Amino acid sequence: MKNLQTYLILIGVMVAWGLNVPTLKILVSHVMPVTITSVRVFSAGLFVFLVLAIMKKVRIPTKKEWKYIIFGGLLNVVCHHYFLSIGLRNTSATNGGLILGSGPILTAIMATIILRQKPTRMKAIGFILGGVGVYLTILSSGNGFSGLSMGDVSVFLSIVTQALSFIIISKAAKTLDPRLLTGYMLVFGSIILFIISLVKEPGALATMNDLPPSIWGAFFASGLIATALGHMMYNYSISIVGAAEAAIFLNLNTFFSLVGSALLLGESITAHHILGLVFIVSGVLFGSGTLEELIYRRRRTAIGK
Repeated sequence: MKNLQTYLILIGVMVAWGLNVPTLKILVSHVMPVTITSVRVFSAGLFVFLVLAIMKKVRIPTKKEWKYIIFGGLLNVVCHHYFLSIGLRNTSATNGGLILGSGPILTAIMATIILRQKPTRMKAIGFILGGVGVYLTILSSGNGFSGLSMGDVSVFLSIVTQALSFIIISKAAKTLDPRLLTGYMLVFGSIILFIISLVKEPGALATMNDLPPSIWGAFFASGLIATALGHMMYNYSISIVGAAEAAIFLNLNTFFSLVGSALLLGESITAHHILGLVFIVSGVLFGSGTLEELIYRRRRTAIGK
C-alpha cells in the first residue's frame, strides 16, 4: 500500500500523543501549567535539533520560511500548548482527550476553505463518523454540553489553533523540511511561552527543584517522545499525505488518551466510550483513504485476472 508506512508512523504518533494527555494532567498538577509547558517544549526543541544535527539536516531558513515558522510557532506551540496546559488543569484527562478528537473535522474544514481541498465522498463520511464517535461520547455522559467547563473550552481552543497551524505547516513543508520546521517552531514557541510564564506565574520555575523522580520521568517522556519525536513525525507525515488526511488519525488520539487516563489516572471507561471508539476507527478507515486504496487495489487485481 502506497502510504502504509506513513499510516503506521501516524498510528505510533497517536499512541504517544494519546498517552501524553494524562501525562500532561499529572505534570500540570505539580507545577504551574505555562511554566512546566515552556520548559518541556524548549527541551523538546533542543532534542529535535540534536537529532537533525546528527542527520545533517540543520540549515538557516529563508525570509519566507521564517514567516511560516513564526506563524506556525504562535499557533502550533504557543496557543495550542498554552490553552491545553491551562485546560487540563481545570478538566479531566478523559474530557481533554475527547475534545482533542475534534481536530480532524476542524482541519478538514480549514483545508477545504483555505486550501480549497475538496474531500472525496468516502473521506467526508470518515470525517463525519470520526466526529460522531467523539461527540457521542461527550453527549452520552449525561450532562451533554451543559457539563462542559472552562477547562473544556480551553482544550477546544487548543485544538482549533493546532488545526489551523496544520494548514500553515502543509504550505511550509513544500520548501522546508517539516522536521526542521518543527525544531524551529518548538524553540521559538517555548521562548514566548516562558516569557508569558514569567508574567502569569512568577516564582513557579523554582518549584521544579522539588519534583520527585517520577514526575521528571513523565516530563522527559512527554517532552522528548510525545512533543519532539511526535511532532517531527506528524509534520513529516503532513508533507506526504496532506493536512486533512493526516489529521483524521487524530481520532485515534482520543482512544489512546482514554486508555491512558484509565491506566495512569484511574479514570473510568464506559460503554459509551467503546461505542464512540467504533465510530472513531471507522472514521480513520474511511477518512484516511485506506479503504479507498484497498478497493482500488482489488479492482485492479480483478481487472488483471
